[in-house]
Amino acid sequence: MCRKRALLATVLGAAALSLASQAVAADAAKVSAPAAQIPAAAPAPPRKASPQQRAEARRLDPLAQAAFWGSEFEIDPADAEAGAGLARALRALGRNDEAAETATKALVAHPDDEPLLLELARAHIARGQGFYAIEPARKAAAQNPKDWRPLTLLGVAYEQAERDDESEAAHRQAIALAPSEATPLANYAMHLAARGDLAGAEAQLRRAAGLPSAGIQTRQNLALVVGLQGRLPEAEKLARADLPPEQVANNLAYLRAALGQAGAGRSWDALRGGGGQ
Repeated sequence: MCRKRALLATVLGAAALSLASQAVAADAAKVSAPAAQIPAAAPAPPRKASPQQRAEARRLDPLAQAAFWGSEFEIDPADAEAGAGLARALRALGRNDEAAETATKALVAHPDDEPLLLELARAHIARGQGFYAIEPARKAAAQNPKDWRPLTLLGVAYEQAERDDESEAAHRQAIALAPSEATPLANYAMHLAARGDLAGAEAQLRRAAGLPSAGIQTRQNLALVVGLQGRLPEAEKLARADLPPEQVANNLAYLRAALGQAGAGRSWDALRGGGGQ
């Protein structure tokens, strides 16, 4: 081969190698390009708590419950159990307006859910707006005529709405349905106290306080009613069974002030238990 042809062959050989390298690089790019273009996987949606976790949450303090049920309700605003749990926790924290708002939102998806109806009624009663508790409590009572809870709520709601005859009837119906439950008796007792029948209220509260379902609120309402009849030493003894000394001192100061005032009955609404469990 002459020198010129050998040089040409060398040049063509180098060009061919260059083209081959480019082709391999292009093929490699084609292979790797799809991997680079695959979008990142979307994060998995938050998972709702298991039934066991929910059962454990019910044993938490109100603040922790509010955080737990608030997260569950945010994940699924149509979750009736989460809505009722959040409303109950908010009410326990004294955030009654928020409790009513939460129950109202949850009822949009579940308008006939009894726990939500009861929580809405309780929240309105706790915020002193019993008139607005009447409709949800009535609806719950109509759905479950053998349940005393909506009826005792109705009794308190009617009283706040100053519909005393209807309040009396609702309280009596609740007691007839559940004579061994402390709450209907205690709520009826405070209804009697607000009407000035302190002796009648005391009799009902003593019955309620002797039942296994009685709580601190029932016993403290008994101390209140006893004290308002002027029997302060007995009221103090009852109060000390459940309360720390500083709170007993505050309650006794209230009683002494109330004994010097006429018509103090309606001011006791802030001390009642809220009606129903």
